Amino acid sequence: MELQGRVIAETPERSGVSARGEWKVKGYVIETHDTYPRKMMFEVFGVDRLQRFNIQIGQEVNVSFDIDAHEYNGRWFNSIRAFDVRQVDPASIGVVGVQPAPQPTAFGNVQISAPQVVENVQPTVQADPFAAAAAEQDEPADDLPF
Repeated sequence: MELQGRVIAETPERSGVSARGEWKVKGYVIETHDTYPRKMMFEVFGVDRLQRFNIQIGQEVNVSFDIDAHEYNGRWFNSIRAFDVRQVDPASIGVVGVQPAPQPTAFGNVQISAPQVVENVQPTVQADPFAAAAAEQDEPADDLPF
């Protein structure tokens, strides 16, 4: 899975020793640029990844991550671990909520542009197809569904 946003916070680095050796993990929080911004906290596990990604607060990043859940003492916890973090050029992100005006598009010899407003159009009234059938059967035409 992937999510793009700006790094707004980081957690203190944690470290320890396991059967495989020493380990380090650090958490980061990113915020998306949606109409209703979402926040996600993810962790980067491993000294090599922490150095390679070199994540700083304020950076615009695209995070590729895995989600996993584990159980501890009868409770379940989610874990979001990043396996790739790439910096994104902040200039490539548009202003939130502002969309450019539609531009005409050409398809072959046909030119398609933004819809035009048509005024003073009279609606056409169609005849009731059931009224003719009721008249043929000498039954009164009513609009009751039963």
